[in-house]
Amino acid sequence: MNEPQGGLKEARCGELTVMLDGSCPLCRREIALYQSLTPLQTVSWRDVSNNLTGLSQADQARYMSRFHIQLEDGRLISGAAAFVALWLVMPGWRWLGRVARLPGVTGALELGYRAFLHLRPYLQRWARNAEARSRK
Repeated sequence: MNEPQGGLKEARCGELTVMLDGSCPLCRREIALYQSLTPLQTVSWRDVSNNLTGLSQADQARYMSRFHIQLEDGRLISGAAAFVALWLVMPGWRWLGRVARLPGVTGALELGYRAFLHLRPYLQRWARNAEARSRK
């Protein structure tokens, strides 16, 4: 899904910028997995959950509501298309990115992602509670 840039600076040549919700325990775990890999091109990680991002409240809320990536050319994509873009540069995940580019697959993944977004608040609550229990 292509979207307007909304307060983002131009991406550097050859770099993907991942907009991540650092306040989401599910997101942090998934992003940590990706960050443990050496991508095939530069990936920057931008936590949009704090007030230091320079984003408007509307843009911040939009970027936190679903997964977004700013591509090398400055275009912003979200949802399943953003995951596919990230997978294509991550070793061990490229095969999934290639499969997702087959006709109809990204669309089906988007439907699944939208269904997940309805469950996300409940899963976040569960993950936060689990984190709190593990700290005790």
